Amino acid sequence: MNAPGWPGIAGRWTSSAKSGVGTARNPLSKVWFTISHGILDEIYYPRVDWACTRDLGLIVTDGRDYFSEEKRQTQSQVTYLATGAPAFRLENSALDGRYCIEKEIFTDPQRNVVLQSTRFVPLQGTLEDYRLYVLLSPHLGNRGAGNTGWLGDSKGTPVLYAEREGLAALALVSSVGWRTQSVGFVGVSDGWQDLMRHKQLTWFYDRAENGNIALVGEIDLAACNGEFALALGFDQHAFAAAHHARTSLIRGLDAARREYISEWQDWQTNLLDLDRVRSTNGADASLYRTSTAVLHSHEDKQFRGGLIASLSIPWGDSKGDDDLGGYHLVWTRDMVESVGGLLAAGAQDVVQRALRYLITTQEPAGHWPQNMWLDGTAYWRGVQLDEAAFPILLVGYAQREGLLDNTAMHGIWPMVRRAAGFVARSGPVTEQDRWEEDGGYSPFTLAVAISGLLVAADLAAAEDEPDLAQYLREVADNWNSNIERWTYATDTPLAHSCGVDGYYVRIGVDDDREDLPPTAGLVTIKNRPMEHSSAIAAQIVSPDALALVRFGLRAADDPRILNTIKVLDEELQVDFPAGPAWYRYNEDGYGEHEDGSAYDGTGIGRAWPLLTGERAHYEIAAGNMEAACKLLGTLECFANIGNLLPEQIWDVADVPGRELVRGAATGSAMPLVWAHAEYVKLRRSLRDGSVFDMPTQTVQRYQVQQVVSPFTVWRFNQKCRAMSAGATLRIELSAPATVHWSADGWKTGHDIETRDTGVGLHVADLPTTNLPLDSHVVFTFYWADSQHWEGADFTIQVDKTT
Repeated sequence: MNAPGWPGIAGRWTSSAKSGVGTARNPLSKVWFTISHGILDEIYYPRVDWACTRDLGLIVTDGRDYFSEEKRQTQSQVTYLATGAPAFRLENSALDGRYCIEKEIFTDPQRNVVLQSTRFVPLQGTLEDYRLYVLLSPHLGNRGAGNTGWLGDSKGTPVLYAEREGLAALALVSSVGWRTQSVGFVGVSDGWQDLMRHKQLTWFYDRAENGNIALVGEIDLAACNGEFALALGFDQHAFAAAHHARTSLIRGLDAARREYISEWQDWQTNLLDLDRVRSTNGADASLYRTSTAVLHSHEDKQFRGGLIASLSIPWGDSKGDDDLGGYHLVWTRDMVESVGGLLAAGAQDVVQRALRYLITTQEPAGHWPQNMWLDGTAYWRGVQLDEAAFPILLVGYAQREGLLDNTAMHGIWPMVRRAAGFVARSGPVTEQDRWEEDGGYSPFTLAVAISGLLVAADLAAAEDEPDLAQYLREVADNWNSNIERWTYATDTPLAHSCGVDGYYVRIGVDDDREDLPPTAGLVTIKNRPMEHSSAIAAQIVSPDALALVRFGLRAADDPRILNTIKVLDEELQVDFPAGPAWYRYNEDGYGEHEDGSAYDGTGIGRAWPLLTGERAHYEIAAGNMEAACKLLGTLECFANIGNLLPEQIWDVADVPGRELVRGAATGSAMPLVWAHAEYVKLRRSLRDGSVFDMPTQTVQRYQVQQVVSPFTVWRFNQKCRAMSAGATLRIELSAPATVHWSADGWKTGHDIETRDTGVGLHVADLPTTNLPLDSHVVFTFYWADSQHWEGADFTIQVDKTT
């Protein structure tokens, strides 16, 4: 009988507050699971970016007047079956004291099957007093809509089936069969509705097509003495999924568990022993092994080397099918940061795969999409300069750690060359900063881009391209010499209130105005209400500025950095019992609303544990090892019961009705893989006594040699109107041209042919070093390819600017 109520209510995802994530080490098992509120949440198959379920949990009734849903009416305790292996033991105790459910969850290393052993323990009454139901909500292919479910069998074994035609299928098998079973449309005819109303199954439907569906099966508690196993198999075809599930049960959970844990422990054994680094508060160092497992668990097994940002959907219980990606997408910034964490731990195999993945997914222009599915298909369409530079840095780190010989470097060089060319052509302004909200001059982006250019320059020299190496260094030098002009604000009300002469801003505005410096323009705050959606750039500060130290461009004791830290701590630091955390920037709106309701495009930004790790790295650069160790302990205390680090933590009074507790995770992403990478790198940095991912090139060039650019650069995407006396004016164009110029108001004229840099830019250096103050350089272009004049003059004044 077909279920009524097609297509069901609109699909919704579930809580992002994960307490466990896991997968087998074996690439044969292409299935990933998540745990939240004591039950299985999203399960991913056959790729780590394809969610295939919403959740799988239990409902307890007495058949008459008692109803208890495991995920809402129990208190869950989570422990690991073994250190460093993402296999979990759950103990879910009913809040009313009537029962306890014990589970173990892991996957079959040989198959696409999630396994759950279950023991139901009555704390009041006996097994005969209870009825237990398994409720599964398929969301195959990242959607709740369009799923079809039915009751069937596999060679006589009863099976609950679901599929989304052409994409994926699942099959749920119980080791003790099903006493009763049904399938229905969510919100109308599903098992939850039936059990809530009648406390036992009374609606028996065998098929629900093309909608938002749920499957339900009853366990005969008395027959199995409360102990049973569930196998949830996946395949492209439903009957194959059932075959996998049944095979796993026949093989036995004990054998699968042993193999699963053994493979993870073998991998952990080969990692660096960073467990010995101790925080000053004595927090549990097992977070290190959890973090390495979290990082590795986010790597795909079909698109090897690709890592997603998180096996979660921020504020997922308020998100539907239109939010396909959540955080289970690839951001190259997050990915490189995550792979950097694995490199810091000594996981060399993952780094090699990641580099191959980056080569494969690079766009022809040299960049990567803002974010993308694992096959490289762009999801959002923005472009971020740091995401093009981070892969270059990863190559540099891998070379430094001895992973790449000359042959390997030669094979990787084309990727680096394209990426460096994109950075050189597109910068110094980024279309989006690392928070994906604003374009302009970002200290963080500039630090990454400049570092990447210097690393690429060294590789160019090794590849016998000395002219390109010189040009990339000259671009980096020019941008580095202008960081303060673009991003350092002085003599502002905020500076006065903090007792400093200036500070680095979150982002300098690129608005092409003559009358305002970049720090005085208006910056858009895209996650705030319309009436509060802009501010003067000098009013907005961010810990992003510490990247200038992290990546070696500025010394930790640079007075401008010290001034900025004073402002950051005044404006953005929030103290918790465990220690401090920081906001991304003042006026941030990416977080829950004041009442704790979910972020919906606007809200209030909350504190980020990631930024505690970044501050600890600054302290290491400054030589303050004790402070860094203390912040390590703070970061450990921000982890939840499953040792997972959240994206954000709640910063005001508790809101129990929304599960918001001060100092604990908000409804944003958890785990944030980047935060776990930061933690691992922090342990490595503390062991080494130096910042693990600080490039040597920047330190040598800008702190030791103190190189200053001799150029003032003019481009169509950066039309400067003034140049320093004594500087050489460099014109950079996207096509070959003759630069026709004059320094005396066209009384005399001069021509200079551009030269090809080899990365899509053509440059001409005008001999302007001896021009007097207040003189003017006027120029135009004759384009060689199209053989026409630009038709406009451009003017630059010589002044005292340094």
